[in-house]
Amino acid sequence: MTQTTIHQHQSPHPNGSHADFASTLSARFHQFAQTTATWTGHPTAFLLAVMVIVVWIVSGPIFHYSDSWQLVINTGTTIVTFLMVFLIQNTQNRDIMAVQLKLSELVLAMKGAKNEFAAIEDLNDEELQELHDKSRARVERLTQSIEQRRARRGTGQRNGGNHKKRAAQRTKPARQSSQPTNK
Repeated sequence: MTQTTIHQHQSPHPNGSHADFASTLSARFHQFAQTTATWTGHPTAFLLAVMVIVVWIVSGPIFHYSDSWQLVINTGTTIVTFLMVFLIQNTQNRDIMAVQLKLSELVLAMKGAKNEFAAIEDLNDEELQELHDKSRARVERLTQSIEQRRARRGTGQRNGGNHKKRAAQRTKPARQSSQPTNK
């Protein structure tokens, strides 16, 4: 494979496939979205936005608070908001997918975990509701089991059967016998 052939596969070329172009466009958009999200989340970006608003407010008397003066800030904020929606959504989609993959890996790695939860994000609404109902029923059964155990322990102690004292008495002879005697 020559250098030219490699270069053609990496860049969108009119003679290249549509998949290559879409893949390159997606990669470039991802890089742009990540960079923009990182920069706009920085305090410097917030201060810059505040400065723009302050300059706009201070310039109000100069332009006699005209319709054009108001149109500048309205148009600017509308355009920025419109574009940021797509950038934020792209970044959020990637972050959610990364978290989902990490959670899926944990579910798959846990002994005794139900592997059906690893790919839960691919289920439709009805399947999600059914799985939710099953999970809620499991939680209720577990809660009842825990409450029954607590109730049994509580009644055992009230009836004079203090299990902690009995357990301590059983371990005392074992401790005494393990100590060396000096005779």
